[in-house]
Amino acid sequence: MNISKHDAAAIPSETPGLVVHRAGDVRVESVPVKAPGADEAVVRIAYGGVCGSDLHYWKQGAAGESILREPMLLGHEVSGTVAQPAADGSGPPAGTPVTLHPATPGPGDGSIRYPTDRPNLSPGGTYLGSAARLPHTQGAFAEYVVVPSRMLRALPEELELRTAALIEPTSVAWHAVDRAGHVAGKRTVVIGAGPIGALLVAVLKHERASLIVAVDLYSEPLDRTSQLGATQTVLATHTEQVARLDADVVFECSGTAAGLRAAIDAATRGGLVVLVGLLPPGEQPVAISKAISRELSLIGSFRFNEEIDSVIAALGQGELDVEPVITHEFALDDALGALQVASDPRQSGKVLLRFSPQPL
Repeated sequence: MNISKHDAAAIPSETPGLVVHRAGDVRVESVPVKAPGADEAVVRIAYGGVCGSDLHYWKQGAAGESILREPMLLGHEVSGTVAQPAADGSGPPAGTPVTLHPATPGPGDGSIRYPTDRPNLSPGGTYLGSAARLPHTQGAFAEYVVVPSRMLRALPEELELRTAALIEPTSVAWHAVDRAGHVAGKRTVVIGAGPIGALLVAVLKHERASLIVAVDLYSEPLDRTSQLGATQTVLATHTEQVARLDADVVFECSGTAAGLRAAIDAATRGGLVVLVGLLPPGEQPVAISKAISRELSLIGSFRFNEEIDSVIAALGQGELDVEPVITHEFALDDALGALQVASDPRQSGKVLLRFSPQPL
């Protein structure tokens, strides 16, 4: 698996990547491979998972309040191998299989307070493949990318790079379960069975929840959650059945007002609702009075911190099964087809892009 000095020296000056220019305009085109700094490594990407934010940038030219204002390389759910390690000796050596922690925390101008032990909430933070700031933070959907070595997470030998492309979204799910606290033996419900909801089901199984109910508008994603550990599935249109679920903890993953209403209905009195799906900006038509009269606790869950290390360990030890979430794999040349399939929740779970054969 080791890469020779010749291979490292042969890293190209340009590499194919997936760039979004504006709403409806995404292209596979050559992008520059910048000269790495002393604390930066070059990674040859093997696989990338299409995220909902990638789809929003392609379809709407924005993901929530992050508006596309210049061309941007998409992607932050990736795996690959170190082609050239950081010159300062930080990070893993050449040939190491890795995934990336896409976040760079930052305090901003210091005017906004945040808990320093929760860097995901830092106001000046950036994330690979995000238009939240200008210039945009370029992503990792390219055959070769240059990233700070601190982003690299070495992978156990037992973990395939294809599966490792799910580490980032699984870390989002793991963080949400951490936000809920102790879930072992509890009744849980997941509203929205897309990739994040499906991965939440897998994490809840790992954490030994006694009941795991998945709720979605479509039967196809519900079938996938059954393979991941859901003990029961309910169509979202069966609103009376959802309201009778009497869950200790409900995870809202749909990012819709209807999903939040269903989450409040499904929670037991004194229960907890964890908001994972990112709702659109602005006011939401939700009967919050029911949350008050039932003394529900509503908490947010945003990205993740060091949960990524727990995810890698659990996957490497075979304690966590996420493989059924993957439904499709496309070569980079067919990236538009991948985005189109990923946009259909009935047809697809997690859609992967394949960038290069691995190992070198």
